[in-house]
Formats: sequence, C-alpha cells, structure tokens
Amino acid sequence: MSDHVARDHIELLTRASTMPPKPESSPPSAPDLDILGDQLTIHPTGYVQPPYTQHEGQERNLVEHMARFRESPLDFLKEVSLHVSGMGWRAYDDIIGQPIFYSGFSENMKATVLRTPMLRRRIEQLAQQRVEIEEQQGLLGEEKDKFRNRARRKQEIETSLQEVAADLTDGMICKMESKRFIRGAYYLCTQLLTRAYHQGIHVSSEEVLRLRSVAEQAAKNKQSIIFLPCHRSHVDYVSLQLICYRLGIGLPTVVAGDNLNFPVVGSFLQHAGAMWIRRSFGDDALYTTLVQSYIDTLLQNGFNFECFIEGGRSRTGKLLSPKFGILSFLLDSVLSGRVDDAIICPVSTQYDKVIETESYISELLGQPKPKENLQDFLSASSVLSLKLGRVDVRFHEPWSLREFINGQQARKDQLTPTHRAASLQNPEGRTRLLRTLGYKVLSDINTVSVVMPTALIGTVLLTLRGRGVGKSELIRRVEWLSDRVRNKGGRVAHFAGAPTEVVVDRGLDVLGSGLVGIIDNLPETTYYAVDRFQLSFYRNMTIHLFISEALVSAAMYTRVKQGGGPENQRISFDALYNQVSFLSQLFRGEFIYPTAGLLTNLEVTLQGLERDQVISVTRDPTDKILSVDLHEIERKSGRENFDFYCFLIWPFIESTWLGAVSLMGLTPPLSQKSDVWLNVTKTQDAAQLLGKTLYHQGDLSYFEAVNKETLKNAFQLFEEEGMVLLHKSRDKKIPSTIKLAESWTPKHNQETGVIISEGKLWTFIETIAQSRREGKNRRDGATVSTRVLVLADKIGHQLFENAAAPAHAASKEGQTPKKRRRKEIQTRARL
Repeated sequence: MSDHVARDHIELLTRASTMPPKPESSPPSAPDLDILGDQLTIHPTGYVQPPYTQHEGQERNLVEHMARFRESPLDFLKEVSLHVSGMGWRAYDDIIGQPIFYSGFSENMKATVLRTPMLRRRIEQLAQQRVEIEEQQGLLGEEKDKFRNRARRKQEIETSLQEVAADLTDGMICKMESKRFIRGAYYLCTQLLTRAYHQGIHVSSEEVLRLRSVAEQAAKNKQSIIFLPCHRSHVDYVSLQLICYRLGIGLPTVVAGDNLNFPVVGSFLQHAGAMWIRRSFGDDALYTTLVQSYIDTLLQNGFNFECFIEGGRSRTGKLLSPKFGILSFLLDSVLSGRVDDAIICPVSTQYDKVIETESYISELLGQPKPKENLQDFLSASSVLSLKLGRVDVRFHEPWSLREFINGQQARKDQLTPTHRAASLQNPEGRTRLLRTLGYKVLSDINTVSVVMPTALIGTVLLTLRGRGVGKSELIRRVEWLSDRVRNKGGRVAHFAGAPTEVVVDRGLDVLGSGLVGIIDNLPETTYYAVDRFQLSFYRNMTIHLFISEALVSAAMYTRVKQGGGPENQRISFDALYNQVSFLSQLFRGEFIYPTAGLLTNLEVTLQGLERDQVISVTRDPTDKILSVDLHEIERKSGRENFDFYCFLIWPFIESTWLGAVSLMGLTPPLSQKSDVWLNVTKTQDAAQLLGKTLYHQGDLSYFEAVNKETLKNAFQLFEEEGMVLLHKSRDKKIPSTIKLAESWTPKHNQETGVIISEGKLWTFIETIAQSRREGKNRRDGATVSTRVLVLADKIGHQLFENAAAPAHAASKEGQTPKKRRRKEIQTRARL
C-alpha cells in the first residue's frame, strides 16, 4: 500500500469513527464499513431511501463495484490489470507486520524450524530410545563392538528422523512467498465471495482503527497477533484474510486441517497462508514437537497467526466448547519463556446465511461427513450466484497473553512467589489456566458478536406457538427482540438505519422460500417456518444472550404447565433454585454462563425479568425472595415473552432427555450373562433412531432434538457424571466402547423381563422431563413412560445382539492359531 493511499485510508477510517451516531435508545456505536472489492464504504448514519423501487437497489450498486466481464468487459480487464500490476493499495507494500513475501522465505522458515533446540533434543531422545530397544533385542552385534555400533546406529536414526522432520515440515508450513500470487488470490477470492455475499464484508470502523494501532505497536515489538475466530463456515478464514489484505495488515498463518489438503486446492491454500496439521496427533512425539517448534518460530519472529478456538465448524449455529490442542501450543510458547509475549485478538464472524447449512443438517441427522475433494469444491460454484446477504466481522479489543498469564497467577495471592512460579509447571494448574484462556476467548467473541437480521427472523419464527405469523406481528417481534438483544449488551447488525420492515424484507429474501414459506392469498401476508431444523441454526446464534432467562423460565415451567390459577403456578425460590441448578449443570457443556456464580446470576436474572414485567417476585421484609410467579401483564399478553425464553431452551432439554432415555436401552438383558461393552458410535446412532421414532409417534416435540452434536454433548455429560463408563480407543480402527455404570443400571422385572421405570437413572430422566414442553398432543404419564421404555429396550436389545455376534464369531474364528490347530487335529483323530 503506497504512503498516500495509506494516509487516505486512515483519514477515511478516522472520519468514520467520529461521525455522529444515529439517535436511538441503544448505546452509540461507530458506523460500519463495508469492504467489497475496491470499495471501502461508510454506512450513513441515517436511512437513505434507495433510488430504485426495489429495496435491494443499494446492494446491487455495491455489487457493481466489482466489474463483471459480461456486463462491462473493459472495466473488468482494467481491474484485472490493476491487480496484476499492483497499483495503489493492491501492491500490498509497506504492510504492518514482518516481511514475508520474498524469494526463499519458505526454505528459510523450514531451516529455522529444523534448527530449533526443542526439535533437535526430541530427535536425539527418540534416537536414543530406539537404540536402547535394539540393544535389548540383541541387534547391535557383539559385546565388544556394541559401543561403536550404538553410536553409529544412533547417528543413522537421527539422520533418518531429520529427513522425516524435513518432509513433514515442508508439507506443513505455509508458503506465502509470492506477492504476485497473493494479489491474484485476493482478487479471485473477492470475486467469488462477493458473488455469494452480495452485500460484502462489514467491519466496525472503531475496531479497525484499534486493530491497526495494535498491529503497529506489535510490529515494533516484533510480536505476533494471534487471531482466534469462531468457526461457522469455510468463508471464515477467507474473509479475515481479505480484511487484513485490504487494510494493509500482515496476513496471518492459518491453522487448517489436512482434510482440506487435496490436489490443486491444497497447494493454493498453502501458498495463501494455510498451515496444514493432522486432525489427530496420536502418540507421534516427533510430529507434536515439530508443530510446537513451528509455532514457536512464528511467534518468536512476530508473524501473525490464526486458529479457530472451536476447532471445527459449528454445525448448530452457536459457539462450541473450546478445543485446547493448538491453544495449548500457543500457551506453552509464552508460558515456557521461549516467546516473550503475543497479542490475542478474539474475532466474531457472522453471516446472513451460511453456505454449508444444508450439509450441516445432513451430518447432524447422522449422515457421514463426505471427504473433501476437488469435485465437491468446484460444485460449490453453484451457490456463488446466490444472494446470501453480507458477512459481519467484529474484532474484540486485543490483549496481551503474557499479561493474562500474570493476572491469573496474581489471583493466587496466598501463594508465595516461589510456589507461584512452581505452579506454572504443575499439570493441574496449567490445565486450569488453559481452560480459563479458552473460555475467556469464547466470552470475548460473544461480547462483540452481532445478531444478523436472519437470526432475528429465525428466532421469532421458532419461538411462536402458532403455525405462522403475520407480517406486522413479525416486524413487531423482531423489533422487540432487537431491543432485548441491546438491553442484554448485545449488538444488532444495522443497515444504515433502515426501517425494520426493510430489514425484515431483506432477511426473508436471503433466507429464501426453502426456509421460510409465504402465504399471500390472505388478508395479511403470513410467514411460516418450512425447514425448522435448518432454521434452528440461525436461532442458535441468539441463544447465548438469553441463556439465563431461558433456564429460569424452563425451571418455572415445572409449575406453570400444571395450569390452574396463579396460586397453583407459583414456585418457591428454593424449588426454582434447585431446578435452575440442575439445568445449569445439565448444559454446562453447551453454553457459557456468567462467571459471578449461580446464586448471583439467578438473582440478577430475576431482577431483569421482574423489571420487564415477565415475572412477579414475592419477598419477605428482609428482601429475601420467597416465591416467583408470572406477572399479571405477562398473563394478559398470552405469556409471549415467557414462552419465548422457554422455546429457546426446549429443544436442548428434549435432546438431553432423549439421550438419558436412550441410556435405559443400555441395560443388559436378563439373558446377558457376560460383561458386554457397546460401540459408542452405534450407541449414539441408536439414540438418534430412538429420537426419530419418538418424534414421528408424537412423544418428542422437536425434530432438531435428534441432532448428532447435542446428543454427543449429552453423552459427554453422562460420562462426566459417572453415569456411563467409557473406554476410549486411540486407534481409529478400534472403536471406543461404552456401558452403564453399575449404580445407574435399572432393574428388570424378573417375570416379564421389562425394564422397571424406577431407580437413579429414571429419577434423573424425570427431573429433566419436568421442564420439557407439554403440547396438545403429548402428556407425560404412565402410558407414555411405558411406551418409551419398551421402545428404548427394543433398540437396546439390538445393540447387545450386534455386540455379541462378533464376540461369538471370535470365539470360533478368533482363536489363536495353536488352539485352532489343536482342534483340527482332535477332529481328524475322531474321524
């Protein structure tokens, strides 16, 4: 980027950050910028009626900033020429960060990694271990030559391991050494991205200014910025790279799973910044050390870095629990002192519509994930002509990883400095520090995330009791939800101050008829959810803001669903606290809670609901809460706000209830005498099959409750609670196995063989069921319980039969060769 262009760029951003905020009740925020092709456009503070009769006219103008060959061949060729020649900002000169784009960069990086003391020590250690094994096996020759042979053999093994490390490094490291290639890649990716997301990439001017300032200081200190984004789409890393390129910030090295490293595409991504790693390291000590050495090298030299805090893409729309693999490497680099410091920058990327949602639904319903290949990658071009709205990228205020570590240690004031330093090397203390780091990043991402119009619409449509909703009511509820989001400290994506009706129309247009249906031949246009499962992806983008209210409402529902007058539906504070505590523990792997503690969070939530006139709270003279019930105004309004919070959490309650019911099927049949462990994957597949059956028979209210990810989280909870025993296999060819813990195993009726609906597990199921939704077509009762149990037992029997079949075959065919031979001889002798 030339100096005058950079100055113009900063001036533009400065003007944007000082523009007066639009008048509204929410706190003022800096205007958005949209980055689309060559244009970096400031959103006006007030709504300007588009010059076209159709509301999408403004978006069309934005798209036209990227010339198309068929529409304007001369402009298209001019743009290509500017990118090829590197004119103006396209040259990507004088970037903020360390120099990358020079011939020989990859070889220098490779040589630096292979010279790291850590890697050299590991190679020497592995060679020594191998020599000792060969010595024990008598492979080093005569005793008199053993010393010389040992040294020679160790040198041979070290040389071999160095060659292996060199090959692994070459296949792993990013190779961003051609500026011409990067310019071409930027132009190609922008063309493709803006065809799909026709409203471009939007960022906050205030956040961009702050990021540039931090990047400048980090470059002076030769420190890396570690971008930690959420992960919902493959577009995530593309959009962040485009932003860094357009703003003149050094492109980060991006951690990517080697499942994307297939012909053509793999090489392209590696030269554009991808660092390839295996999906699982296993016990490969050399590879683990190599990854750590490469990360150390990047951070020691101040190269920017990017990895996804959730590991893989979220298939459900909400944030996943943090994955600690790469995060552990980053923490170890600074904690060990090999790297002085690094700057953490949490990033939120939100979409009007995610390209991959249809494939996500297939995976969540149990279809195996297809292996990435070039044909499928190219077939994605069919979606590039769609209008998927816009991408919103938000940057949390960056912070020092070193200061975070020091701050966590300072909290242990009772420890002496000596013990405090020693605790850094304590595995338990390090694990606690790592978890705190991961959840802090997730919390920061949630803080800066914006709620897109499609998420507002999807949430409203899935939290109404009726089949559909009229246009005016949809607009009213979207406005109500927008206010709720802002009051909770969240952000709503703004469209230049456009009226809610215009924003809703845009959102409906992006979602399309495949997700939201329209009935026109009525007094009022009516909308309804067509694909509720897929639409739940967008609803889940808002649930983190209201999780406390949802848990309280679900706990109150244990009384509200009983009907009758207010007295009958009132719940004591102790009963409310116990159920909220139970539900909070139930979903500790699903959601991120405020850190103030359960009692404080509950009291704050009750105060907020009381202020919003959703509930009424009865207190004693000392202001102690005695009981809670629905507010009179909330009853008169048809419980719409209370129901909204319940609808948010009910699908997750259903899914966990389903997982717990499926455990009843793991009760060994009376005929089963031996101890049988069941295949974990098949067990979870059986839970999905049980859920689909219960849904179609009317005993499950939400089809999305059968989704694979939520059930997997439920089984993780069951393991943590000691309800099941899990034997995890490190070998992919050997499946992990599961069985019920003895204390949680139900009893059978000795005469009929039927599982008895009592015991520890059944009590657990019933406690979940208290907060389940009760619709017109379903009531919990003895008949339902019996039917559900019979079905769970039937599916469980099939699991045990399948598990016993291979074991029976092994007893015949899996005998040792010596035993088989002896049996054959005995048989021939009898003949």
